[in-house]
Amino acid sequence: MLQELYTARGEQLTAAPWQIYPRPQLRRDSFINLNGAWEFAPDGANYDRTIRVPFCPESLLSGIGEHFPEGSTLCYRRSFALPANFNRGRVLLHIGAADQQAEIFVNGQLLTRHEGGYEAFSVDITGALAETNALVIRCRDDLRDKSFPYGKQTLTRGGMWYTPVSGIWQTVWLESVPEVYIQRLNIENRGGSVTIDTGNPALSGTVTVAGLGSFPLKDGAVTVTPENPHFWSPEAPYLYEFTVEAGEDRVESYFALRTLEVKTVGGHPRLCLNGKPYFFHGLLDQGYWSDGLFTPAVPECYADDILAMKKLGFNTLRKHIKIEPEEFYYQCDKLGMVVFQDMVNNGSYSYLRDTAIPNIGIQRLPDCLWNRSQRAHDRFFAGMEAAVKQLKNHPCILYWTIFNEGWGQFHSSKAYDFLRQLDDTRWIDATSGWFRWGKTDVDSRHVYFRKVKLRSGTKPLVLSEFGGKVCKIAGHIFHPDKTYGYGGCETPEALGDTVEALYRTEILPCVREGLCAAIYTQVSDVEDEVNGLLTYDRKVEKLTPERMKPVAAALQAALRE
Repeated sequence: MLQELYTARGEQLTAAPWQIYPRPQLRRDSFINLNGAWEFAPDGANYDRTIRVPFCPESLLSGIGEHFPEGSTLCYRRSFALPANFNRGRVLLHIGAADQQAEIFVNGQLLTRHEGGYEAFSVDITGALAETNALVIRCRDDLRDKSFPYGKQTLTRGGMWYTPVSGIWQTVWLESVPEVYIQRLNIENRGGSVTIDTGNPALSGTVTVAGLGSFPLKDGAVTVTPENPHFWSPEAPYLYEFTVEAGEDRVESYFALRTLEVKTVGGHPRLCLNGKPYFFHGLLDQGYWSDGLFTPAVPECYADDILAMKKLGFNTLRKHIKIEPEEFYYQCDKLGMVVFQDMVNNGSYSYLRDTAIPNIGIQRLPDCLWNRSQRAHDRFFAGMEAAVKQLKNHPCILYWTIFNEGWGQFHSSKAYDFLRQLDDTRWIDATSGWFRWGKTDVDSRHVYFRKVKLRSGTKPLVLSEFGGKVCKIAGHIFHPDKTYGYGGCETPEALGDTVEALYRTEILPCVREGLCAAIYTQVSDVEDEVNGLLTYDRKVEKLTPERMKPVAAALQAALRE
């Protein structure tokens, strides 16, 4: 029988959650948060239920706890009035994310339709406003349509597949802007310089960087090159705060400086951060929560996870097949945690093709005939483009992953070229795990059912998944009758022995042979998976810093041997 597990943060949740400003790299002083209680009609007819936004209806924290039949229309309704003097010219409505398709109505007017369940979108609602306003958001989600990116969601959860998520799952909010305003910032980091571009060549104004002074916008952009730059790293996550003032608009943001290169060191190609070889000691991070599913109870949950993993000596999180609210990446920027960011897969999964065959050693199959739906290709590329545009300003992201273990894979070289045009400043892992075929910046492997014995070739070697050792903690298990993972340990002490031995006897020798990164599975338990370093409810830490910090130090030292 499935257990209801609440995090400590979820047990203390207030009525109107997630009150923080949701866009940390483009902040204004105009902000109205619309989270909290909304009227809810799963059939689009009778608004006789209440849901707590921004939690999906399948979650405990939503107050609903139910998945509705595929293709259902989930209708959300609430009213709002604008404070006096709030409207500076235009009023924008923002939705952090709603899975999969959404329609926005204000006072009965359909203002926009959006497709895509993982990215933020907005609409100008100025022309539809009245003194008191009725806002309706209608969402439709259908996991039977595999052309939409869906990640780890499935209709029949179990094993490595999880409870589906539908409807609104991120903050809904309003802001007001002048008639001419800064619509976006593109912050491009190239070594010791950063270019800040508004995307509007006609925009004039000033960029003021704390500690460096003011710089005029030229053709809507400016390049800043500090004389004595502070470079960002997990050990020293230095951020430069800045403001942009243009006409009547003013926004606040930040940037960081860092360099990413591949260099041959000791005869091996190495991933180098700020000019030096760096070992990316990481964890797989699914981004699921026992009470909120896609959405943690409060934003502080992100910092809790990040700091818990840093305390164990880890410096990297591989955000696995999910796009998070920007608050997650902001906390990684601020606290110093590298992110390897996955794209969200679509297309079908085949156990035989995507799991069984590669695990017996057949891992280099061409992908030109896979996932042949042009509609699926278009939606995957649209999702990838939206993810990069939304996240690329965050300095913590050093590495993009396109396809994982063949799920939805197609024309990986074409996908690589498409992503490279969107961002030519980061490393790209086109095919994580297996089916390595065509263009990629790294040699990316997954190892679960055998000893890790790897040596680098012509590309930097990355062990992008391994480990996954099971340890069940009584009272903190979502599904007591099911256990999913890769090798069991009866106690946290036994898990510590096993994990330390794995790193010291298998991973450390590979580092000496050219391994640049290792991503252990995983941050927390997730539903049937009990292979996390934290329990699913985040109430128990299974490993100790005393055990793991020396392992982290040994991994970095091995780069210099």
